Amino acid sequence: MAPRKGKKPVWVVEKERTRRSGGPETVWLFGLHAVRDALMNPARERLRLVVTKNASDKLAEAIAKSGMEPEIQDPRKFNVPIDVQSVHQGAALEVKPLDWGNLSEQCAPRGERSVVLVLDRVTDPHNVGAILRSAEVFGARAVVATLRNSAPETGALAKTASGALERQPYLRVQNLVKAMKTLSDMGYRLIALDGTAEIDLQNTLDVEPNAPTALVLGAEGPGLRESTKETCDVIAKIPFQREFGSLNVSNAAAVSLYALSQTKG
Repeated sequence: MAPRKGKKPVWVVEKERTRRSGGPETVWLFGLHAVRDALMNPARERLRLVVTKNASDKLAEAIAKSGMEPEIQDPRKFNVPIDVQSVHQGAALEVKPLDWGNLSEQCAPRGERSVVLVLDRVTDPHNVGAILRSAEVFGARAVVATLRNSAPETGALAKTASGALERQPYLRVQNLVKAMKTLSDMGYRLIALDGTAEIDLQNTLDVEPNAPTALVLGAEGPGLRESTKETCDVIAKIPFQREFGSLNVSNAAAVSLYALSQTKG
């Protein structure tokens, strides 16, 4: 009789589950701002810190607070698994991806004007990083994207976010339409941004200025999927002054968030 196979260790099971889900097991963050904020974030599980002597001096307070023992490396032989073109500033930190919990917990309205950004097929980490930064500035409850066909948590995204990744919930869901319906059930008004729409965004915002609002944006090129548009309450555009004009998705997000912040209830 063949010998009975032993039970897999928990860490092996978790690693295999992560691989099947398509999510990264660990992420390398780089750059002084991204690394400093991750070191200061008590919710961040940190594994390995590699710094130059110069970067170590600049990050001394954050390193001390984190309790980590940094590995000091020569700047000419900075040996970490990141793109050689990355502007790491002599600091790199291996971490586990953040777990922000579920949509209902993060986005439930709590009396104040609640704002959520929903991203449909926005795969560029620099755009998502910039959106997270704007979302933090304007007090959004969360940025929502899909597990597939969206930018995962990466060093490039974190560096562009300039620390916002540690504070601004970035929720990645299995099904975007289902998540949007959950937001709708919680009282959110779903506004899709599309340059071909007939209604101006400001006119749309003025209709229900105090309602919880989800701004739904798609990537340049493919834009929003039809199923995403059909789930929204209204489709609006950011008006442009000349015959032609368009904004990339991160700029459109910032403009829309500002417009919403200026709407008087």
